[in-house]
Amino acid sequence: MTTLTPPISDAQIRALKVGDPVEVTGTLFTGRDAVHKYLAKGGALPAGLDLRGGILYHCGPVVIKDEAGRWKVVAAGPTTSTREEPYQARIIEQFGLRGVIGKGGMGERTLAACQAHGCAYLHAVGGAAQVLAECITAVRNVYFLEEFGSPEAIWELEVERFPAVVTMDARGGSLHRDVFEASRAALAERL
Repeated sequence: MTTLTPPISDAQIRALKVGDPVEVTGTLFTGRDAVHKYLAKGGALPAGLDLRGGILYHCGPVVIKDEAGRWKVVAAGPTTSTREEPYQARIIEQFGLRGVIGKGGMGERTLAACQAHGCAYLHAVGGAAQVLAECITAVRNVYFLEEFGSPEAIWELEVERFPAVVTMDARGGSLHRDVFEASRAALAERL
């Protein structure tokens, strides 16, 4: 098991390979459709927000305020990543991401960006939103809340031992591509 603590170096991410289990401890940033589209079309990050060396989690967390008025994440499952495929490669390059967490994998453009810029796609378990929320120890900040709404905002989260598996690595390996090709070959044999 590899522990990733952002900011992550190029060497750390390039040492990972498809199938490696990882745990993230430190800061994660969430980002979904609205943020990806905004950033890919030239939008700027708010002052003080730096994603370089960080991990972007495809997640629209369910967040409430506790009795003391602090934000608390009660559900944080991954969202389907393929929706971000039109934007992800540019965002990896432009903002220096080292990791993207989601579910379902991504396409060839994102894979090429991972290889070119030192990034990995990490698969989180779908259907485990409450379990994954237990790994979130604090909400450090929220950006674009008024502009995009709660699920689409960028939430800056502090996490402890957040589990994932490398399914696209910075070496060009993709478990998603391998499974697709094996499935296509098996189907062709049956037809």
